[in-house]
Amino acid sequence: MDSRVRRTASPLRRLLSSLKPHRRLILAATTCSILNKLFDLAPPVLIGLAIDVVVHEQTSWLANLGFSTVPSQLGFLALLSFLIWSAESFFEYLYGVLWRNLAQTTQHNLRLKAYNHLQNLEMAFFEADSSGRLMAVLNDDINQLERFLDYGANQILQLITTVLLVGGAMVFVAPGVALFAFLPIPVILWGSIQFQRRLAPRYREVRDKAGELAAHLSNNLGGMFTIKSFATEAWELEQIRYRSEAYRSSNKQAIKLSAAFIPLIRFAILFAFLAILVIGGLQAWKGQMAVGLYSVLVFITQRLLWPLTTLGRTLDEYQRSMASTNRVLDLIDTPITIVEGSQPLITARVRGALCFEDVGFHYQGRAPLLTHFNLDIPAGCTIGIVGATGSGKSTLVKLLLRLYPLSSGRILLDGQPIDMLKLRDLRRSIALVSQEVYLFHGTVSENIAYGSPETTQKKIDDAADLAEASEFIKALPRGFNTLVGERGQRLSGGQRQRIALARAILKQAPILILDEATAAVDNETEAAIQRSLMHITKNRTTVVIAHRLSTVRHADQIIVMDQGNIVEQGTHDSLLKQSGIYRDLWRVQAGLRADELLLA
Repeated sequence: MDSRVRRTASPLRRLLSSLKPHRRLILAATTCSILNKLFDLAPPVLIGLAIDVVVHEQTSWLANLGFSTVPSQLGFLALLSFLIWSAESFFEYLYGVLWRNLAQTTQHNLRLKAYNHLQNLEMAFFEADSSGRLMAVLNDDINQLERFLDYGANQILQLITTVLLVGGAMVFVAPGVALFAFLPIPVILWGSIQFQRRLAPRYREVRDKAGELAAHLSNNLGGMFTIKSFATEAWELEQIRYRSEAYRSSNKQAIKLSAAFIPLIRFAILFAFLAILVIGGLQAWKGQMAVGLYSVLVFITQRLLWPLTTLGRTLDEYQRSMASTNRVLDLIDTPITIVEGSQPLITARVRGALCFEDVGFHYQGRAPLLTHFNLDIPAGCTIGIVGATGSGKSTLVKLLLRLYPLSSGRILLDGQPIDMLKLRDLRRSIALVSQEVYLFHGTVSENIAYGSPETTQKKIDDAADLAEASEFIKALPRGFNTLVGERGQRLSGGQRQRIALARAILKQAPILILDEATAAVDNETEAAIQRSLMHITKNRTTVVIAHRLSTVRHADQIIVMDQGNIVEQGTHDSLLKQSGIYRDLWRVQAGLRADELLLA
């Protein structure tokens, strides 16, 4: 089914479609729920039989089965009651286990499926959405669906079973009285449908407000340093109060509507119950109905109508879960624009020759950034790329990693179009160290070994040595076993950069990309990284993107970009001899006068 068609389908249909692999488990759980309800409805019948025994004695209905004496009839009823109660308890245990297992399995599989799909989406999706909202979908919405499968699905099944079974029995044994029992059911169903229609959009709004609140909370927790440094705690508290109040208000409106449902249903049930109590009682008094049958009808009517009072709560849970289901499945049905190639790539055989051929690209909603862009990077060369912010330097890296789809043209790796290659193989062949280093909450060793699970501690130590990170790592409280904190917040910027460099070294990729890797570090750290590069760039294609021209000074070739175009190209010395952008940038950064520039 096309993703657009799936999105317009009802949430229940979409949910059932996603549950197809668990049909056997659903069938078993459904069967146990129905059997449990069948045995649960038996006690009123047993009470009617007991009254029939006491009133008619040897002429009772049970006497026709061969139980001639009252004690034998009561003994048989006692045994039958024990068996029915035992069966009811047994199937209640079974449906409880089966529905909960289904709920756990569903939430587990949906969360993995949604997260896996999320990882395959292009970066433009994450730029247009918020991490807090996505967290709410992956966590809160899936948990809401789990709660419905835990209890709500069973309640709906048992309610349907009760109406069909009891209603059918009443029509068979007392059609005249049954009419009064059925009178409120159309009213209840009509009311339920009306409430459902009104509740659905309100719960959708509730889930959206919950996502907005989660997004803001996530954003604030990540930016706590900035909040404190600008002393905006009170202002941010007001923002959270505003969003929390919006969530509370939308929930309040939904609760007000859902809470009104049950009292209205109770009055409809009361009318039917009183009618049967009075009309059935008069018929039994006049001898037109057996006393045992009358008692059965009184009890069974309560069993028929009283569960309908829970319909409001069940519908409430249903609407909440369907709103959550839509959000989860909307995420899963988000189309993937980066189509993976089928051709494998063996990392050990990659030479690293890169070629941008007539590449065109623009970010969504923006003017074109690259137009007819061409660049050849020979295998094993070190290329420096410099230019003003927004000139397209980092975009080249994102396109090479296929984080965004090209608008036109193609990129070749060793003569092969990268869109024909398997994404995992392509990205395994490229090691990236960016300006914004992301370290995971774990030890130093775990962060260096990230992406290289088969590595050894010896290789981790060697990578740290090459990155000139061993000295500060050994000075940490627990050395390589020191926890770096969330996002590496327990380390300085320079320390995080060197751990990221060690991680890239350990990856042993044939292509190394440094994207502003020294922009936020001090001179000492930059010098350490420069010394490391002298060793790790040998026999490896290296692309160095930098604002600091000292970082690319010794590159084999330097590319100067401006507004998505290459405006200058050459070695450091040849570019200084030109009266261009590179010369001006070098003069500003080195603090040299024009007459000193040629002597630098």
